[in-house]
Amino acid sequence: MSERGMLSRLAESLFWIGRYIERADDTSRIVDSYVHRMVEDPFNDEAATCQSLFAILGIDATDLALTRTSTLDTIVYDVQKPNSIAGSLNGAYENARRSRDFISSEMWVALNTTRNELRPRERVARTLGPATYLAYVRERCALLAGLTDATLSHDDGWQFLVLGRNIERIDMTARLLRGRVAYMEASPDWMAFLRASGAMEAFMRSTHQLDNANGVATFLMLDRMFPRSVLFALNVIDEALMEIQSAGQRDNHGDSARQIVAHARSQLEFIDTETLLDQLPELLQILESACYRITDAVTHKYFRHEEAILWVSEGGL
Repeated sequence: MSERGMLSRLAESLFWIGRYIERADDTSRIVDSYVHRMVEDPFNDEAATCQSLFAILGIDATDLALTRTSTLDTIVYDVQKPNSIAGSLNGAYENARRSRDFISSEMWVALNTTRNELRPRERVARTLGPATYLAYVRERCALLAGLTDATLSHDDGWQFLVLGRNIERIDMTARLLRGRVAYMEASPDWMAFLRASGAMEAFMRSTHQLDNANGVATFLMLDRMFPRSVLFALNVIDEALMEIQSAGQRDNHGDSARQIVAHARSQLEFIDTETLLDQLPELLQILESACYRITDAVTHKYFRHEEAILWVSEGGL
């Protein structure tokens, strides 16, 4: 760890708080967009749409019924699944409980209130539809993100939380784009797709060419000013990793996580934007692999706990 001496278990909890809150937020956006498609399009293949949702979120749907109700049960309401919305927020709560002395009281109250409110909101959603539940999740995730940035000191702990948030953001954006490429017919139109990415209004301010698939992909991958773009998130990750390092180690040499970030960023910065859509499958594979490898490198360097040393008497076996 850095010279400021943060405990590795605390850093790990903060890292996963960032990931879980971002996962809940992104999943709510994606599910809302896809459910709208199922409801509004009378010719929509419900099973194919459900299958694409499971694929995006990395959930094995082999033994699951591909219906809207069963999909919502698994992806939204099932608190036992870490990839579901309820499971993600529960994971954030459990990690916050372990780091209670570090996070602010406002952040703790907001997260605790959100978790306790999910069950009553679920009962209403099962009767009236998931829209209000998903909107509530997005609002609470925005509140939690705002409180994180406004009420925590921007020290190592905050950097770990931001690091987790942006790794998850890249991973979810890559998954969403991969789902759009692999399940084109079951995916929403580009406007709904941008809404699922939280990027519709920002994209519309930069251009009005919604029918330009290459332009949409380029915006989500390469825009330097939009905070949910892949390139923006990679830059934030690199800054966070640099801040976490001690003053004597602030270069790339020997830091495998920053080397992975640099490689992924170089793949994006020098790409021909006119042909980005053609190269998208390969780029998404690189990004998903990078997210996994960055997480593994950070875990190995900062979180992994060594086995306790067993002391024996001199000359003992």
